Amino acid sequence: MASDPQVDLIFSHFIPRYEATGVDPNDLRKLMTTINSWDEWCKGWSAYGQRHEHLADEALAQGRTLTSAEAYVRASIYYHYGKHLFADRPDEFAEAHQAMLRCYSAGVGALPLPAERVLFPHRGVDMPGWLRKPAGDDRAPVAVILPGLDACKEELHHWASAFVERGVAALTLDGPGQGETSFHLPTTHEWGAVLGAVIDVLLERDDVDGSRVGVVGQSLGAIYAPLAAAGEPRLKACIANCGPFDWGAVLPKMPAVSQEVFRVRSHAASIEDAHRLARQITLEGRAHEIRCPTLVIFGAGDRLISPAEGRRLADAVSGPCDYVVYEEGNHVCFNISYKFRPLTADWMREKLTAASHVVR
Repeated sequence: MASDPQVDLIFSHFIPRYEATGVDPNDLRKLMTTINSWDEWCKGWSAYGQRHEHLADEALAQGRTLTSAEAYVRASIYYHYGKHLFADRPDEFAEAHQAMLRCYSAGVGALPLPAERVLFPHRGVDMPGWLRKPAGDDRAPVAVILPGLDACKEELHHWASAFVERGVAALTLDGPGQGETSFHLPTTHEWGAVLGAVIDVLLERDDVDGSRVGVVGQSLGAIYAPLAAAGEPRLKACIANCGPFDWGAVLPKMPAVSQEVFRVRSHAASIEDAHRLARQITLEGRAHEIRCPTLVIFGAGDRLISPAEGRRLADAVSGPCDYVVYEEGNHVCFNISYKFRPLTADWMREKLTAASHVVR
């Protein structure tokens, strides 16, 4: 155990998440013995990120392109976790953030299913996303995947792979208050407009089918996704994985470090202002506007957001809804990623395929 209880708290919540998204379990065990205080958190993770970045550099110099690409992507996730809850340390946060972007950008283009950086204009800002397409399908439907409170589009790499491998293009997006975009646009409740801007760009492309787009979200992104479905009728399907129904009621119960992340991401001057802004992010009075097929997933063992929040969403939507609770699941069901990833990808493929047969 660390001498700092906050370090132990964060590890206790997120070990399955770290492993499911690309952190080597052996590295993680070592990190848990070397990070003893919260002050050491970002530096500790970043040191391991540097190790993997150096491995990537060495492989690249030897012409081992795939090995290099995999190591760069792995390094990016280590840098990301160094800063994902470090929002109150802007200098260290920014340094780790830039290292994450550098590594992910260096690696993801050389993978067998590469990613393309795409920009989506919205309110005077270009929101960035990574678009990965299935091999051999020039007009694949698209799943737009939204990260949670302290996540970012790069963290969604492995989840996105599940969609791409099943014939659905995956667009991981940093919307307002998320990842890169959070430096320019604060969190918002107007996600219909955000996804509308995304669809407008996708419709201009000839390599994906912008008329068949679904939205997927995890954690806080799992309230953003249904808010988008409520406000943008062109969306054909919606998946919410362990998200709140009413963020204003949930936020005050979250760990203090997570509340601080939301304060920074919402561009609020104080925690009190952040709580006021959070009350705008609710599905109360909005969920009934969701008419597309919806999949709600929860883990019964979620210690951050109650599964009752998912039940509220499932009961409130106007369209068809599948509600799945995994008894053994934790927050976002990271401890059983082998269940939720194929389910979400298969479900989305089926719904977007069915949408292609609808007479317009």
